[in-house]
Amino acid sequence: MVVPAPDLPASVRIHEVGARDGLQNEKAVVPTEVKAEFVRRLADAGLTTIEATSFVHPKWVPQLADAERLFPMLGDIAGVALPVLVPNERGLDRALALGADRIAVFASATESFAKANLNRTVDESLAMFAPVVARAKERRVHVRGYLSMCFGDPWEGAVPVQQVVRTAKSLMDLGCDELSLGDTIGVATPAHVRSLLTALNEQGVATSAIGVHFHDTYGQALANTLAALQHGVTTVDASAGGLGGCPYAKSATGNLATEDLVWMLQGLGIDTGVDLGRLTATSVWMAEQLGRPSPSRTVRALSPDSHKE
Repeated sequence: MVVPAPDLPASVRIHEVGARDGLQNEKAVVPTEVKAEFVRRLADAGLTTIEATSFVHPKWVPQLADAERLFPMLGDIAGVALPVLVPNERGLDRALALGADRIAVFASATESFAKANLNRTVDESLAMFAPVVARAKERRVHVRGYLSMCFGDPWEGAVPVQQVVRTAKSLMDLGCDELSLGDTIGVATPAHVRSLLTALNEQGVATSAIGVHFHDTYGQALANTLAALQHGVTTVDASAGGLGGCPYAKSATGNLATEDLVWMLQGLGIDTGVDLGRLTATSVWMAEQLGRPSPSRTVRALSPDSHKE
C-alpha cells in the first residue's frame, strides 16, 4: 500500500553503485562480459545513473583492471549516465580517452583512511584532486566528490561534524558538481545525519548538491536515508542486491540494497523510475554469477528461492 508522508521529495534519483562499488571487493574476478550484462540489466530496470567502473591502477583494485575493455562495451546504452571513478590525472586521462563525461574523485574525512586508501594526508589528497577536477571542468565533464568516513572511522572512532564539513567544503570548492557523503562503516544514526546536513548547509553547501551513501552494518541505512529525505536530499546511492564493502576498511559491510531502497520509496509514493521486479531479477541473476545468495531482504522476500545455494 502506498501511503505518502508529508514533506518528502516527489522523486529520488538513485545513484547505482553495484557494478563498481558492489563488485570491487570480490575476490574472484568477475568476467568483463558479466559486468557489461549487469549494467545493461540495471539500465533495463530503469536506473538512469549507473557507476560503471574505476580507472584506478589494477594493482590496487584488481577486480576493475578491465576498465578500458568494459567501458566501450557500454557505449550504446542510451539515456543512462555512466560515471567512473578516477584517482588522479592518469586515471582521468584514461577515462577521457574513452569518452567518459562523468567522473568521481574520492576523498576521506579522516587522516587514517586517507592514508589507507590513497597513501596521502587529507590535504595531500585534495591537492592531488585539484588538477583532476579543473581539467574535467574544462572539458565540461560532470564531477562527483565522494567523501568517506563521514560518521565514523575504524581507527579514529567518531568523526566530528566540523571535521567532515571542512573536507566536504574543500571538495566542493575545487569545483565538484555533487558531493556524496559516505557512511563507510555504517555507524550513522538519523540525528547524526540531520546534524551533518544542517552543518553543510550553514557553510553554503546546498542540499540539492548532496547525495548520501549509507552502509547497512547496523541495519540503519534506510532509517538514515529517510532522515536525509526529510532534510530534502534527492540523490541516494545504493547497490543492487546489497553488494559491496570497502577493500580498505575491513569493518565496512554491504551497501544499502537498491531493492530495499526502492521498496521503501514506493511505499512512500516517491518516484524512482525503477521497475522493482526487473531489478530484483537482475540481482538474483548476479547472485547466481557470484555463487552466493543476495543479502538484500527485499530480493529474498520477492524471490523465495534466491536464498538457496
